[in-house]
Amino acid sequence: MARPLHLHPDRLLPSEPDTRKLARALYDSVAQLPIVSPHGHTDPAWFASDQSFGNAADLLLKPDHYVFRMLYSQGVPLEALGIRNPDADPREAWRLLARNYHLFRGTPSRMWLDWVFSVAFGIDVQLEAETSDLYFDSITEKLATDAFRPRALFDRYGIEVIATTESPLDTLEHHAAIRAENARVGGWQGRVITAYRPDPVIDPEFEGFRDNLRRLAEITGEDCLTWHGYLAAHRQRRAFFASMGATSTDHGHPTPCTADLPLAEAEALFARVATGEFTAGDAELFRAQMLTEMAAMSVEDGLVMQIHPGSFRNHNAGIFERFGRDKGADIPVRTEFVANLKPLLDRFGNEPNLSIILFTLDESTYARELAPLAGHYPCLKLGPAWWFHDSPEGMRRFRAMTTETAGFYNTVGFNDDTRAFLSIPARHDVARRIDCGFLAQLVSEHRLEDWEAAELAHDLTVGLVRKAYKL
Repeated sequence: MARPLHLHPDRLLPSEPDTRKLARALYDSVAQLPIVSPHGHTDPAWFASDQSFGNAADLLLKPDHYVFRMLYSQGVPLEALGIRNPDADPREAWRLLARNYHLFRGTPSRMWLDWVFSVAFGIDVQLEAETSDLYFDSITEKLATDAFRPRALFDRYGIEVIATTESPLDTLEHHAAIRAENARVGGWQGRVITAYRPDPVIDPEFEGFRDNLRRLAEITGEDCLTWHGYLAAHRQRRAFFASMGATSTDHGHPTPCTADLPLAEAEALFARVATGEFTAGDAELFRAQMLTEMAAMSVEDGLVMQIHPGSFRNHNAGIFERFGRDKGADIPVRTEFVANLKPLLDRFGNEPNLSIILFTLDESTYARELAPLAGHYPCLKLGPAWWFHDSPEGMRRFRAMTTETAGFYNTVGFNDDTRAFLSIPARHDVARRIDCGFLAQLVSEHRLEDWEAAELAHDLTVGLVRKAYKL
């Protein structure tokens, strides 16, 4: 007999009864607020074409590296899950997930998926081997209906805005199509914007870097083999991205190292990386210089900078060679911010027109480095718990380790940062519950008044993110 699937209404709220009551009231006050998704990796083609997602595996398994990395860790081949394998049977891939769903006990992925199963699809039994086909058929059948097309789901879950992430080499044709639809009389009004992620043309160690420079030159008409032309190409593409709604840039560098080189040294460094005759030290120095150059451009054009450092990308060389990027093999590393950011901050740290949101995978930096930095420099804000830490315990650690030094108002609300579209409302629900529990604890300890907690709950849900990302 199938086991029931039940989402407890007080899940993730504090266990102490009086504090839980406070948290429940706070959560009820924000549960239905719009979803503001300022950073993520959903595909704009979904909203441009509004085509069906196809089947359960296409929607919930193949785009979600949180899911397939766990399965791979237990010996499930990625190709069997349909990753870079168009011949894989999606039903069989789903059966693999169902047989191994117990692996996700205690993980945020389990919470997000159970929310999707229960709330989005109305399924009331647990996913396991015996219910695999019931799940697959029920979800796939619903996905074929108009109510489960991308735009309908966007509207159903109250998404106010969603930002995707694109390279300077992207034509943004899907964003153009969405904006045309928005402008059409009676057209869909969902707000989907882009964000400028220049890593493929900033990181000399990014695969195809020199070819990417050539493509950037073709797109912009600038001479991207000269320092002046290369920077002009960035300015041109940033302006184009802003015309497609972008309010932010995003930088996924190995470290947050910055530099502020004299012009002649910057030109010589660029000449080395552009010709491919560079060392690993040159590559790091160039990335460092480009963070400062991107900050200079943000002072000019107002785009908010996001820096996501500290991930050893594509750690599994065999997986990278066979399947490419973003296949669950990125690993956190120790990260230093205070000295690394100083060259940029010496130049721009007091600029009123600059806003930089810092993220980390190294939790040891929360209290020691990031909260003190954001608690001083007007241009710095703390991004929320990220990636490996956007979990209940990770969010609690973030609040506990940053609030006393940086306060709440030097943070920016929540980012879902996902490729898995239907996990967005699930992730935001978890964040709202955790924040309300944290606030309720402060009220119960008489560190906040109840009305202050109510204001903060609203600000942490929508107020801070709108302000920080200029939405």
